[in-house]
Amino acid sequence: MKTIGVVLAILGVLALAYGGIDYNRESTLLEIGSVEVVTSENRELPIPAVVGAVVLLGGIGFLVAGNRRNSLHT
Repeated sequence: MKTIGVVLAILGVLALAYGGIDYNRESTLLEIGSVEVVTSENRELPIPAVVGAVVLLGGIGFLVAGNRRNSLHT
């Protein structure tokens, strides 16, 4: 549970810090023999701040639950 909590907390912080994922999309416009015309388009996949906050809080929840579970068994 701690590992899942740490991963979720890190992903939540990254989602809040960056706000989205940038990527390039390449497509071939024209191909005649050995000549090829390619275009590259920069796109962004936005991640809402609410999603980042929920993931971060979920990670913290897993960490707290893991600590409580371990303290009950010792």
